[in-house]
Amino acid sequence: MGYQKAYEVSERKRVIKIIVYFLAVISLLIVALVGYGVYWAFFDMKRLPEGEFLTEERSPNGEYTVKAYVTNGGATTPYSVRGELVFNEKKNKTKNIYWDSREEKAEIAWKGNHTVVINGHELDVRKDKYDFRRR
Repeated sequence: MGYQKAYEVSERKRVIKIIVYFLAVISLLIVALVGYGVYWAFFDMKRLPEGEFLTEERSPNGEYTVKAYVTNGGATTPYSVRGELVFNEKKNKTKNIYWDSREEKAEIAWKGNHTVVINGHELDVRKDKYDFRRR
Protein backbone atom coordinates (compact mmCIF):
# COMPACT_ATOMS: atom_id res chain seq x y z
CA MET A 1 0.00 0.00 0.00
CA GLY A 2 2.86 2.44 0.71
CA TYR A 3 4.29 1.95 -2.73
CA GLN A 4 0.95 2.91 -4.37
CA LYS A 5 0.73 6.08 -2.26
CA ALA A 6 4.30 7.09 -3.16
CA TYR A 7 3.55 6.51 -6.83
CA GLU A 8 0.43 8.71 -6.67
CA VAL A 9 2.36 11.52 -4.95
CA SER A 10 5.18 11.43 -7.53
CA GLU A 11 2.64 11.33 -10.37
CA ARG A 12 0.83 14.34 -8.90
CA LYS A 13 4.16 16.23 -8.64
CA ARG A 14 4.95 15.39 -12.28
CA VAL A 15 1.55 16.73 -13.43
CA ILE A 16 2.03 19.91 -11.39
CA LYS A 17 5.50 20.42 -12.95
CA ILE A 18 4.06 20.04 -16.44
CA ILE A 19 1.31 22.56 -15.67
CA VAL A 20 3.82 25.06 -14.23
CA TYR A 21 6.10 24.73 -17.28
CA PHE A 22 3.13 25.13 -19.62
CA LEU A 23 1.93 28.27 -17.79
CA ALA A 24 5.47 29.70 -17.80
CA VAL A 25 5.79 29.20 -21.57
CA ILE A 26 2.37 30.74 -22.21
CA SER A 27 3.24 33.71 -19.96
CA LEU A 28 6.52 34.30 -21.81
CA LEU A 29 4.74 34.19 -25.15
CA ILE A 30 2.18 36.74 -23.98
CA VAL A 31 4.90 39.06 -22.64
CA ALA A 32 6.83 38.74 -25.92
CA LEU A 33 3.72 39.53 -27.99
CA VAL A 34 2.85 42.55 -25.87
CA GLY A 35 6.47 43.76 -26.04
CA TYR A 36 6.55 43.43 -29.81
CA GLY A 37 3.17 45.18 -30.08
CA VAL A 38 4.45 48.15 -28.09
CA TYR A 39 7.61 48.31 -30.23
CA TRP A 40 5.61 48.08 -33.45
CA ALA A 41 3.09 50.72 -32.41
CA PHE A 42 5.45 53.29 -30.91
CA PHE A 43 9.07 52.73 -32.00
CA ASP A 44 9.18 51.08 -35.45
CA MET A 45 10.85 53.53 -37.84
CA LYS A 46 9.08 51.91 -40.80
CA ARG A 47 5.79 53.34 -39.56
CA LEU A 48 6.84 57.02 -39.53
CA PRO A 49 4.62 59.54 -41.35
CA GLU A 50 5.66 60.50 -44.90
CA GLY A 51 5.84 64.30 -44.47
CA GLU A 52 6.61 67.08 -46.93
CA PHE A 53 9.89 67.06 -48.83
CA LEU A 54 12.51 69.52 -47.52
CA THR A 55 15.87 68.76 -49.09
CA GLU A 56 18.24 66.02 -50.22
CA GLU A 57 21.98 65.47 -50.47
CA ARG A 58 23.92 62.84 -52.44
CA SER A 59 26.95 61.09 -50.98
CA PRO A 60 30.32 61.99 -52.55
CA ASN A 61 30.52 58.65 -54.39
CA GLY A 62 26.83 58.75 -55.45
CA GLU A 63 26.01 55.49 -53.68
CA TYR A 64 23.47 57.07 -51.30
CA THR A 65 21.07 59.99 -51.12
CA VAL A 66 19.60 61.30 -47.89
CA LYS A 67 16.21 62.95 -48.27
CA ALA A 68 14.64 64.98 -45.47
CA TYR A 69 10.93 65.46 -44.85
CA VAL A 70 9.08 67.57 -42.30
CA THR A 71 5.94 66.21 -40.67
CA ASN A 72 3.21 68.18 -38.98
CA GLY A 73 1.65 66.14 -36.20
CA GLY A 74 -1.23 68.54 -35.72
CA ALA A 75 -2.15 70.76 -32.80
CA THR A 76 -0.92 68.39 -30.09
CA THR A 77 2.55 67.46 -31.38
CA PRO A 78 5.46 69.51 -32.71
CA TYR A 79 6.97 69.41 -36.18
CA SER A 80 9.43 66.58 -36.76
CA VAL A 81 12.07 65.79 -39.36
CA ARG A 82 12.40 62.36 -40.95
CA GLY A 83 15.58 61.41 -42.80
CA GLU A 84 15.32 58.74 -45.46
CA LEU A 85 18.35 56.96 -46.89
CA VAL A 86 18.06 56.04 -50.56
CA PHE A 87 20.32 53.28 -51.93
CA ASN A 88 20.91 54.64 -55.44
CA GLU A 89 22.58 51.46 -56.67
CA LYS A 90 19.87 49.12 -55.33
CA LYS A 91 16.88 50.26 -57.37
CA ASN A 92 16.27 53.21 -55.02
CA LYS A 93 15.57 51.03 -51.98
CA THR A 94 14.95 53.23 -48.93
CA LYS A 95 15.10 53.09 -45.14
CA ASN A 96 14.50 55.65 -42.42
CA ILE A 97 17.67 56.59 -40.56
CA TYR A 98 16.71 59.83 -38.81
CA TRP A 99 13.73 60.97 -36.75
CA ASP A 100 13.83 64.03 -34.50
CA SER A 101 11.12 66.07 -32.87
CA ARG A 102 10.80 69.84 -32.50
CA GLU A 103 12.53 70.53 -35.82
CA GLU A 104 11.31 72.15 -39.01
CA LYS A 105 14.53 72.32 -41.04
CA ALA A 106 17.16 69.82 -42.07
CA GLU A 107 20.83 70.51 -42.60
CA ILE A 108 22.50 67.56 -44.31
CA ALA A 109 26.27 67.33 -44.86
CA TRP A 110 28.32 64.32 -45.93
CA LYS A 111 31.65 63.59 -44.16
CA GLY A 112 32.89 60.91 -46.51
CA ASN A 113 31.12 58.22 -48.51
CA HIS A 114 29.35 56.56 -45.56
CA THR A 115 29.05 59.25 -42.88
CA VAL A 116 26.34 61.91 -42.92
CA VAL A 117 25.56 64.67 -40.45
CA ILE A 118 21.87 65.58 -40.12
CA ASN A 119 21.12 68.55 -37.87
CA GLY A 120 24.28 67.88 -35.87
CA HIS A 121 23.77 64.10 -35.50
CA GLU A 122 26.57 62.11 -37.16
CA LEU A 123 25.49 58.75 -38.60
CA ASP A 124 27.27 55.94 -40.40
CA VAL A 125 24.56 55.15 -42.95
CA ARG A 126 25.56 51.47 -43.08
CA LYS A 127 24.60 50.83 -39.46
CA ASP A 128 23.43 53.90 -37.50
CA LYS A 129 20.00 55.41 -36.94
CA TYR A 130 18.93 58.38 -34.86
CA ASP A 131 15.52 58.30 -33.21
CA PHE A 132 14.74 60.87 -30.50
CA ARG A 133 12.34 58.40 -28.85
CA ARG A 134 15.26 56.13 -27.95
CA ARG A 135 17.44 58.77 -26.29
